[in-house]
Amino acid sequence: MKITGFSPLIVTKDAEAVVKVFEDLGFEKRHTKTGIEGGQNTNYNMKDSNGNRINIASSNNVPQDLTAITINVDNFQEAYDFFIAHGFVNPRGDKVTDTPSSRATMLFSPSGFAVTISEHIKD
Repeated sequence: MKITGFSPLIVTKDAEAVVKVFEDLGFEKRHTKTGIEGGQNTNYNMKDSNGNRINIASSNNVPQDLTAITINVDNFQEAYDFFIAHGFVNPRGDKVTDTPSSRATMLFSPSGFAVTISEHIKD
């Protein structure tokens, strides 16, 4: 498994407000992905002039904002198996989010921190 990207992730019910904060800090939307989970969620990838990145994801399923680490990988299944072997759990059972351009899921460590692993699918 090769890590191809690494950045913070904020999952929130009010993604537009969080995006605005980071825009005011000098970040720009680089990529917006819609139609996730049947159209319920939108994800934003943002980058500033120094190359710093942040991901912001909308979700109505979080009681409060959640901060995690996004880890982009070249092989989703290998990364998934690696983290599960290290005691991480998928709070949705074995469910993963498949879209035409990626495969991803959030996992929680035994101590409680969250990572989202994602493999981007290129045609």
